[in-house]
Amino acid sequence: MPSNKLEGIFINGGFVRKTIFLLALFLFTWVNFSFALDWIKLHEEADKESVDQAKSKSLAKPDSVDNLYVLGLVYLNVHKDKEAIEVFEKILALKPDTFEAQWGQAEVLRRQHELKASKKILNEVLRAHPDFSPAYITLAYVKYIEMDFNGSVRLANKVIDRGKKGSDLSNYVRAILLYGGAKGVIAHYGGLLSKLINGMAVFSNLKKAENLQPDSAAVKYGLGSFYLLAPGFVGGDLKLAEEYLAKAVELDPLFPNAYVRLGEVYKVKGDKQGYGSYLKKALEIDPQNEIAISVRDGTCKYVCAEPRD
Repeated sequence: MPSNKLEGIFINGGFVRKTIFLLALFLFTWVNFSFALDWIKLHEEADKESVDQAKSKSLAKPDSVDNLYVLGLVYLNVHKDKEAIEVFEKILALKPDTFEAQWGQAEVLRRQHELKASKKILNEVLRAHPDFSPAYITLAYVKYIEMDFNGSVRLANKVIDRGKKGSDLSNYVRAILLYGGAKGVIAHYGGLLSKLINGMAVFSNLKKAENLQPDSAAVKYGLGSFYLLAPGFVGGDLKLAEEYLAKAVELDPLFPNAYVRLGEVYKVKGDKQGYGSYLKKALEIDPQNEIAISVRDGTCKYVCAEPRD
């Protein structure tokens, strides 16, 4: 066979092999990316569904990761953490690389006060998926409980800086609330300059969150806490604190932090029985709740309400 024909075969063979390799690589990459969930859409969907609706959809298509993920989110929304983690584990059994379900596990661990285990998962998720807002929010909560308030602000800012289009509405609002809340504690612990700079960021961010999601229990809690904890000359108002915090527990009857702060309203009013009742309710819901324990023990790590003149 002439050498030029042999060269042509080798050249064409190399071309074919290269083409097959690139096609295989493309297909592998496409398959991997096809497993990623449209998490913003699914979080928005979960905020509008009841447990029964989500369960019905999941039962209709039991192998649908989308439907399972929505069900897990709905369980989180109503504080059914045990059921939520079972759903996230089922997702990971179907598709082990579903990082959204890995975050779901970390969120449940945070709620169970397993902060170290939660952080480990969250840091791994964020290293691989730095645009996944829910992981920043969960990690910001962890930092807040660890009293790393600057860290909480930094993580919340990651979500805020991306804008509303970079997240679902609820997590975007949570970022604003965390930013404002952490700034408030930084102001409390800081000197005069810190109180001026950081304190000014609190109320404006809470009102921004209220404009975005006025019927959120978390928003009502944030504003109620501000009105309770802020001095009168910068907007503190015991009557408004009671109204907002009472609405928070009405909207979410399993929200321990709101019961703690509502109890403090009664303490400031001199109603020891009301204070004890609400604090007890918070600890019945979550016996390890750090804010409730801080108020009960008088350590006031996350700030306590001051007596009014």
